[in-house]
Amino acid sequence: MSTIISGERVAEHNAQLRAGLDADYEALGGMLARRGIDIEHLTAAAQDFAVAVPSWGVGTGGTRFARFPGRGEPRNVFEKMDDCAVIHQLTQATPGVSLHFPWDRTDDPKALRQQAESHGLYFDAVNSNTFQDQPGQQHSYKYGSLTAQNAATRAQAIQHNIDCIELGRTLGSKALTVWIGDGANFPGQHNLRGALERYLSSMREIYAALPADWLMFIEHKLFEPAFYATTIADWGTSFACAQTLGEKARCLVDLGHHAPNTNIEMIVARLAQFGKLGGFHFNDSKYGDDDLDSGSINPFQLFLVFNELADAAQRDGAAFKPAYMLDQSHNVTDPIESLMSSAVEVQRAFVQAQMVDRVALRVHQEANDALQSAQTLKQAYRTDVSAILAMARVRSGGAIDPVGCYRASGYRAQAAEARPAKAGVSGSGIV
Repeated sequence: MSTIISGERVAEHNAQLRAGLDADYEALGGMLARRGIDIEHLTAAAQDFAVAVPSWGVGTGGTRFARFPGRGEPRNVFEKMDDCAVIHQLTQATPGVSLHFPWDRTDDPKALRQQAESHGLYFDAVNSNTFQDQPGQQHSYKYGSLTAQNAATRAQAIQHNIDCIELGRTLGSKALTVWIGDGANFPGQHNLRGALERYLSSMREIYAALPADWLMFIEHKLFEPAFYATTIADWGTSFACAQTLGEKARCLVDLGHHAPNTNIEMIVARLAQFGKLGGFHFNDSKYGDDDLDSGSINPFQLFLVFNELADAAQRDGAAFKPAYMLDQSHNVTDPIESLMSSAVEVQRAFVQAQMVDRVALRVHQEANDALQSAQTLKQAYRTDVSAILAMARVRSGGAIDPVGCYRASGYRAQAAEARPAKAGVSGSGIV
């Protein structure tokens, strides 16, 4: 497997920090042993954990008003793969890459797959884009895509999704994520029931094109760009559509796509209970769909989500395999640093959820002991598992401190020199 940053540099970085890590790991192991928890079991679980990175996330994001390009942004999908390889090399937690078409379209998908495999990467779900008009596009999506009043516009959007499936097959992907911005900005702009009927009719054609071993992830979003009525606005609508379409249709949960203070962990529990939880787009939010770094605002919510996932895994066994992906927009940070930090925070919540004493929790719940039930969760959440995460990275060939190692490597400066900015060319499709 080829690496972007030299293995010697990573080893040198780890050597400087290894003594401290060993001491912290031993101390944490002793504390966990007194609670009846095997630290080695948690470390092995951390090594097995994986969350995909979005190809569009390695470029600098923007706002509705402006975008400030970063140094050394990737200018094409092959350069994006190099950045994704760095993230996985140092975190050892992000082997999957999720592509977005047409942003990541290439005339040589086989070469792209070979590049990914050379870095130890694979392709996660592919994403379609019918929320933007592309150069040369015959029909505009200004008034909708899969729900458009115009049949030719709907046919164009359907065909784009089918094309994404075909590209994904060449790349080795096994899932298609469909998010649309369709909806209304004014009451009466469209018939609310009729729009959903058109959506389902379009989705049935896309569903019929799925290979036998593929899944379709339906992504919902409360608002933006449709500020009055978004067609697929909530988990209930997403669930109903997935049920209608069939077994291969699942619901995707983006943590920022809900009203403020929504109980997202309960949504996760409901979808898992009924076998329709497809996966996640992890990020964080303060006001709306902010696409902030995972765990930067509400890490406890992230833990509670993984608590429900751990409960579902215990109930459903190996059959429960939701897809995990980061989905963030980095306006003021180095995207590689943000994605590495977020991968670690998602992995942290996963490991903390493994430490919940589920026997004790069940006893407290059955006794209606609300306080001790909450404290059982808090005990796991308050435990600092940083040493476990760092040890998992070291044992898998990663860096004890991914951001520190990355900065010391000078990768961003090298990328800036190798990738001179081009007018109108961006490594991100987000604004």
